[in-house]
Amino acid sequence: MLGSPLHTDSGYGCSDHYYESDTLLHSFEVLAKLLESPATQDIICDVGMPVMCRNVRYNCRVIFLNKKILLIRPKMILANAGNYRELRWFTPWSRARFVEEYFLPRMIQEVTGQETVPFGDAVLATKDTCLGSEICEELWAPNSPHIEMGLDGVEIFTNSSGSHHVLRKAHTRVNVVNSATAKSGGIYVLANQKGCDGDRLYYDGCAMISMNGDTIAQGSQFSLDDVEVLVATLDLEDVRSYRAEISCRNLEASKVNSYPRIKVNFALSCSDDIYVPICEPIQWRYHSPQEEICLGPACWLWDYLRRSNQAGFLLPLSGGIDSSATACIVYSMCRQVCLAVKNGNQGVLADVRRIVNDETYTPEDSQEFCGHIFTTCYMASENSSQDTYNRAKLLAEQIGSYHINLNIDVAVKAIVGIFSMVMGRSPLFRVYGGSSRENLALQNVQARIRMVLAYLFAQLSHWARGMPGGLLVLGSANVDESLYGYLTKYDCSSADINPVGGISKTDLRSFIQYCMENFQLTALRSIISAPPTAELEPLADGQVSQTDEEDMGMTYTELSVYGKLRKMAKAGPYSMFCKLINMWKEICTPREVASKVKHFFRMYSINRHKMTTLTPAYHAENYSPDDNRFDLRPFLYNSTWSWQFRSIDKQVSNLESKEGKPVLEDVD
Repeated sequence: MLGSPLHTDSGYGCSDHYYESDTLLHSFEVLAKLLESPATQDIICDVGMPVMCRNVRYNCRVIFLNKKILLIRPKMILANAGNYRELRWFTPWSRARFVEEYFLPRMIQEVTGQETVPFGDAVLATKDTCLGSEICEELWAPNSPHIEMGLDGVEIFTNSSGSHHVLRKAHTRVNVVNSATAKSGGIYVLANQKGCDGDRLYYDGCAMISMNGDTIAQGSQFSLDDVEVLVATLDLEDVRSYRAEISCRNLEASKVNSYPRIKVNFALSCSDDIYVPICEPIQWRYHSPQEEICLGPACWLWDYLRRSNQAGFLLPLSGGIDSSATACIVYSMCRQVCLAVKNGNQGVLADVRRIVNDETYTPEDSQEFCGHIFTTCYMASENSSQDTYNRAKLLAEQIGSYHINLNIDVAVKAIVGIFSMVMGRSPLFRVYGGSSRENLALQNVQARIRMVLAYLFAQLSHWARGMPGGLLVLGSANVDESLYGYLTKYDCSSADINPVGGISKTDLRSFIQYCMENFQLTALRSIISAPPTAELEPLADGQVSQTDEEDMGMTYTELSVYGKLRKMAKAGPYSMFCKLINMWKEICTPREVASKVKHFFRMYSINRHKMTTLTPAYHAENYSPDDNRFDLRPFLYNSTWSWQFRSIDKQVSNLESKEGKPVLEDVD
């Protein structure tokens, strides 16, 4: 039997602060506190921190026991794709199975009494077993260190990970861990970072313990608890007997080069534990994508709110799917906060009282708490319908937000009036005879006025109500609209943060259905059935005449397909066309596919510049167009894509000639 080691993670959130000597200094100061803490005594502790050795910065595990550092193990395989840029700050340790002496700083020497400690690629040999440490990305690599370690007799693997949440990703992480112990046996202890570390990513926990291919213990995926302890009691003999019958594993083990072993005068088991019950395998409980949307962005919002020292959120609530989904996520956050307080989380209660500025307040009802920290605002214009007004009002009532109704027409007319007075001409909407440029400008004025008003009310609405503090402005442009650029630059999509900016319209629609059924929010029934619309053009007999999909010239379902092919499949215009003529062969001709692909890439390239000002959004999809660090592409394009589009046209002509159809000069 064994007790699992204490396990923490250094994370990635320091970014370029890793260049600063202060970060290294403070890391050692915290390490000194941990070494001296009574909580770390008689436990093998595995802590992550940056360490500089011979003027080279490494991402390391510092493994210690009873105020003595046993080993500093530098990371050998760095994460350098997608959201991660570890090679920017760290160097991988490239000397496999090599250990050197590391001279400790004086503040650590005073605690441990050690002048030097082992630094490098080694494992720990206790009285009863052998332990090895992996670090995050190393688990996911094709040549993971646990493979060679396991062949050399390492029975327990620890891994502190900084793995961020993405919709539908949890099963991949679980499978990778279980696979690590299924091939050749062993016990794997994974701890994953929890919470928002100050960026677009949310680290979703999911700590787990696996043995011989089975999950033994599962931690929570989304939680407001800062600390979670996961334990399991296991029999090392089960690992040994599992390995004993794998002939191919044993043949490879007989040829493996040995790891340096750090001898540790400590046992993880005791001699009289024969009657201690063993933990049995469990079935992992996965959240549905709708539950993930409900919980992940809500936890991210809570971290952002409590760290920003603001008094809550303000959301421009239009009565459409995106802003309503954002409102539901805030409501979900309120529900989780109330549940955490009910379960005795004193840290959450202290944060709540600080946010509402009341040392006696205890949130018990989610609607009541929502009224304290959440303000929604319906900004009507002459182009707004009564339907969206009613939807926004009813949803606000059901979730309990403080709701404001206002009309922006006076401000819009004032802005347009200034232009007309200066230039001597008045723009008109298309339906009144105006040009496309006039029509677009008049829509943009409305959208940008709403941004200005959102920030004004965020700063002053609490003041006007006699309450302290300001509000964070929430955006609600989804990932598909960002991909296309179907938003006005610096409009109410511009905000402080956006909890739905990495989520597709399709998933948001499913999430709305989930909230309607699980939160009894009947207001969502009419919201989910209404066609998405910006309501920026004049109504026709009081009814909406403008819809998003008609404006864009494509459906949201098509947009999701384009986004996944562009980013995840790395497809340019020609490759996307080639893939789609097969995917859509039952519904579109090659010529129609070509037209759709060309239209998407034209609009994508025309609007790509908007990504440079995109509101920081919760990262939930692997086809996010966020150019902060995830999607590094130009923002200035030649929107004709002349070479690529000619290649598409040539392929369409070839296909049509094979089918005996008349060949046209140009697809468009």
